[in-house]
Amino acid sequence: MDWRTRLKSLPVTRRQMVAGAAVGGGLAVAWALWPRQYSSPLAPGPNERDFGGWLTIGVDGVVTVAVPQLEMGQGVTTLLAQVVATELGADWRQIGVEPVPPSGLYGNVPLAAGWAELWSNLPSLSDAPDSWLAGDFARSNRFIATAEGTSLAAYEQPMREAAATARAMLAMAAAEQWDVAWEEVRIENGLASYGENSATFGELVVAAAALDPPDPPPLRVEAAAEPAAAAEGDAPPLFPRLDLPAKVDGSFLFAGDIRLPGLVYASIRHAPIGSERLADFRETAISGMAGLVGIVRSKRFLAAVGESWWIAEQALDRLAPRFTGPPPFESGELDEQLNGAFDSVEPIVMEAIGDIGETLNQPALEARYSVAPAVHAGLETATATARLEGGKLELWIASQAPELTRQAAAKAAGLSDRDVVLYPTAAGGSFDARLEKRHAIEVVQIAKAIGRPVQLMWPRVQEFQAVPSRTPVVADMAAAFIPATGGRISAWRTRLAMPATMRECGHRLFGNLVPEAAIREAADHGDPLACRGALPPYGIANVAIEHLPVRIGLPTGMLRGNSHAYTAFFTECFMDELAEQAGRDPLLYRIEMLGQAPRMADVLRRATRLANWDGGRRGTGQGLAMLEMHDPALRTGRIACVARASLAEGGMRVTRFDVAVDIGRIVNLDIARQQIEGGLIFGLSLATGSSVDFVEGKPSPNRLAALALPTLADSPEIAVEFVESDAEPFDPGELGVAVAAPAIANALHSATGMRFRRLPLLSEGL
Repeated sequence: MDWRTRLKSLPVTRRQMVAGAAVGGGLAVAWALWPRQYSSPLAPGPNERDFGGWLTIGVDGVVTVAVPQLEMGQGVTTLLAQVVATELGADWRQIGVEPVPPSGLYGNVPLAAGWAELWSNLPSLSDAPDSWLAGDFARSNRFIATAEGTSLAAYEQPMREAAATARAMLAMAAAEQWDVAWEEVRIENGLASYGENSATFGELVVAAAALDPPDPPPLRVEAAAEPAAAAEGDAPPLFPRLDLPAKVDGSFLFAGDIRLPGLVYASIRHAPIGSERLADFRETAISGMAGLVGIVRSKRFLAAVGESWWIAEQALDRLAPRFTGPPPFESGELDEQLNGAFDSVEPIVMEAIGDIGETLNQPALEARYSVAPAVHAGLETATATARLEGGKLELWIASQAPELTRQAAAKAAGLSDRDVVLYPTAAGGSFDARLEKRHAIEVVQIAKAIGRPVQLMWPRVQEFQAVPSRTPVVADMAAAFIPATGGRISAWRTRLAMPATMRECGHRLFGNLVPEAAIREAADHGDPLACRGALPPYGIANVAIEHLPVRIGLPTGMLRGNSHAYTAFFTECFMDELAEQAGRDPLLYRIEMLGQAPRMADVLRRATRLANWDGGRRGTGQGLAMLEMHDPALRTGRIACVARASLAEGGMRVTRFDVAVDIGRIVNLDIARQQIEGGLIFGLSLATGSSVDFVEGKPSPNRLAALALPTLADSPEIAVEFVESDAEPFDPGELGVAVAAPAIANALHSATGMRFRRLPLLSEGL
């Protein structure tokens, strides 16, 4: 019987594998054999054991991989499973996955290091990827947050080591049966083989459990990778996404899919931004309302609970809660506050190269750009389910920071952390909204008051209002030329007037502060994380990046693309203006300024060749932008984009993106392409809409359909070329987001001769 036949005989369906269902069959390697400091939350079935907390193998041959990161559409479930399958030598059809709850075993050390400014009293000693302080913090606090594209940087190596150890032990078990050296046993396609002998993983795992693991693990020479070249014709991907079948048949569990005996459903109304407390509501309006279970009053919200969510929502409409306190926030004041900061706030230097001195007293060019607040707009609004019984709390939630969420829920319930269990679910979109944990606290408070299991789902308007927006920013850009050099830049200064938005986020996330308190704590502090990406990637001798911290009264936080989504807009649009001032082709101007950056120059050339770049001449509608990003593990991603755009009836029309991307070693080409394409569309949404105003503390518009998001008909043709590289892999999820808006803005200038210096691009009118 060949290996294909034997694998087809496995008694496991794709649905079981995707759901991480318990698998039947034998023993696996004993956990006691593995050195460890932290227990494994990967609970094996009665007939299986786990390999170091990262995977299990059953006698039926099914390999179940632990996934400690939140699946929110980015494909991390497939990516991490692919790492294990490749190193182990498994067949993709025998791979299953299981989301795992927080554990010190899975500490995200690179992210902890990258966010040292937010949690450490000694950030300069904690911000290196190999920092002992960051490692100790991540593991002792079970910090497994999903953010900043750190999944591979944090988990590829330990997953490879666990899989390599399991592979060696399976080979040892086979070698004992066949009386050969274990190093000569081949493990591939889900089988161990030597000559005419072969055996499945399931047939070997009982014997393998009695063996000592090798030290160090015998890693394969090459890590998981796929060639950068596109697949031929309509060939299927080598590693198709594991979550797709269950998403198609509806069995994939999102936060809103949880059902429990006796479950009731809650909706909610929050105080408008700026107001602080619930004043009153029309309680008599719900008298005798069928299906209504109860109402829960808090200082900051009013919730209704019903036998269905719609009943709860209708009850809140009748109750018409009224909130009071300080004057609610009005976004009409934002421009005045941010622009006024340039005359009233002392700049704080965040980064500097050389010394700009007095060279910018008379700059060759100065321009002011701005971005408006933007909302996350995931398909699934904030949702959580809580059951509080017998002094124990169970919480079902999609969270990017599950341990911090679990701790906040425990505090809300008045319980010890030991008495709270968090069951991770997938998120129906997030864009970093699920770093926030307010809905987790609220569902616990509601369940405690009602005395039954409760599922809370925020209405769309509450999602826009209560999830902190992407920060508004005004940037003052200035540059001076070296005389008689054709526009070479001698000095560059970027001044960013904005809140200390990442510090705010940190106070909410790590300090568990309410938004108003987080704003107060962050006020007047420089925020280096909020200014990342502002340092231009060009060879300029004198550069200064300055932050003017402004307290605006609007809670702000992370959104996909984060600081690069606005700093790239400022930098790349300003570079186009400088090229025009110097009378240069925007491409050749950038190439000349890149200096000692051949990989970025290569990406630029590839993108412009793909787009048949014609020099960005007036009327062509072509615009160029590029971006170099560094993640917390100090890995680098590069992207260059040529957009083709024009003004059309009713607004702008983007017809094409031509993109070249260098993300190092590509683990999964299909997912990398999805992330680039999806990022470009997300960036297009930031260019066309995604923004709201706040009137009396409430968002306007308050519906998804009114955000001017691109539809399928608005989606441009996209061509992506990946660069072959053996550098460490960089997560591609945010590259497209940040590069799209400046490329579109520069394309619109080419098409119309007008400069668009504000996001969304047409928000200033024509």
